[in-house]
Amino acid sequence: MSGPFIFIATNKVRAGKLADEKDRVPGWVRYIEEREPRTIGFHEYRSEDGTEVEYIQIHPDTDSFEHHLRVVAESDLSYKDTLEGTTSIRIYGQPSEAILEMLKQQAGAGIPVTVLPEHFGGFTR
Repeated sequence: MSGPFIFIATNKVRAGKLADEKDRVPGWVRYIEEREPRTIGFHEYRSEDGTEVEYIQIHPDTDSFEHHLRVVAESDLSYKDTLEGTTSIRIYGQPSEAILEMLKQQAGAGIPVTVLPEHFGGFTR
């Protein structure tokens, strides 16, 4: 049974930059929404202590997520002023080799990646 491709990335917030990150997000979300018509969901949440944020993305398939990675690579919108970088990645669905390579280039080598490849069931509204 094929399910959606879900991607979750945890990112460390730079010290004193949580408010700046919160201000940055609406423009970033608009940018993604305008350029990724197939993306089902794109959300950012902060940790209770404000030291981390997580991006949760829901895509219909790996092609949609590969498109997202290309959009991010082509973007001149930077999160480098507010986020130190990715600390972990969780993938629900089977990523392609191209996805894993692009993630390594964008997030950096050595970032823990957990893959849960098989969807047993569920639904998306």
